[in-house]
Amino acid sequence: MNPDEPLRRYLSDLVAVAGEVLGDELSGAYVAGSVGLGAYQPGRSDVDVALLCAGPLDRAVAGELVARLRHEALPCPARGLELVVYRREVARSGTPEPGFEVELNTGVRMDFRVSYGPADRPPTDGLFWYGLDRSILHQSGRALLGPPAADVFADLAPADLRRLIGDALRWWLDRPIPPGDVPAPGAEDAVLGACRAWVRVHHGVWLPKVGAGRRLLTEAGPLVDAATTELVERSIAARDGGPPPHGPPARAFQRRVLAGLTDGPA
Repeated sequence: MNPDEPLRRYLSDLVAVAGEVLGDELSGAYVAGSVGLGAYQPGRSDVDVALLCAGPLDRAVAGELVARLRHEALPCPARGLELVVYRREVARSGTPEPGFEVELNTGVRMDFRVSYGPADRPPTDGLFWYGLDRSILHQSGRALLGPPAADVFADLAPADLRRLIGDALRWWLDRPIPPGDVPAPGAEDAVLGACRAWVRVHHGVWLPKVGAGRRLLTEAGPLVDAATTELVERSIAARDGGPPPHGPPARAFQRRVLAGLTDGPA
C-alpha cells in the first residue's frame, strides 16, 4: 500500500464528517504543516488541518464537530491531528491575532485538548501559532475543499510576522532543558524551528524544518560556522532517530537567531 494512502483516506473522511456537522457553514478545508510543505513523515508528523466556516460557530455545533473528529471517533493515522476552525473573515484579514473558533488536538500519541476560542487557551501556551500557521497556509496550504489557500488566507504584514516569529523563538527558549551538557530531547525541533524562522525572515519563504536547516547551512553569513553546522546536522539526524543535540549549544543558537531578526526583510 502507498504509505500516503491512509492519510489520503483520513483527510477525505475528515472533510466528509466536517461537512455533515457544519453543512453550508463549511466553506473550505485545508491541510498545512508538514503535509502542505511536502515533508510529512509517517509515524512522526502531525496532520495540521484548517477548516473555514462562514460565521461564528454555535457552541453545540462546535462540540459535535469535536466529538466526531476526535481520534476515538475518527482514528488519525499520524501522531495526531491538530485542527483549527476559522471564520472566513479572519482567514482573509491578515490579522496576527489567534481568531479561531475551535482548536482540537487529538491522536494516539498526542494529549487530547480542545479550546473554544482564544480565551480558552492560556497565553503561556503561545498565542502566536495561529497567525504563523495562516502565513504558512497562504504560501503552501493544500485545498481539500474550497478555493486555493492563497486566495482565502492572507499573509501577515511584515512587522506582525517578525513579531510573531520573535514570540515563537522566545517561547522555545523558555522551554525547560535537562541540566548539564547532555542530549536534550526536543532540542532538535527548537534548533530546526529557529532555522525555519531565519529562512522566512531573511529569504521570504516558509520551508519544512529539515529543509530550512539545510538551506541555512548553504549560507556564508555570520550565523553559520563549524559549531552551527555540527548542531544543525545533529538536529536533522535526530529526526531520523539519532541523539538530540545538547541544550546549551541549542539555546545559544536560538538566541543568535532571535538577535538576527532585526536584520533582513520579513
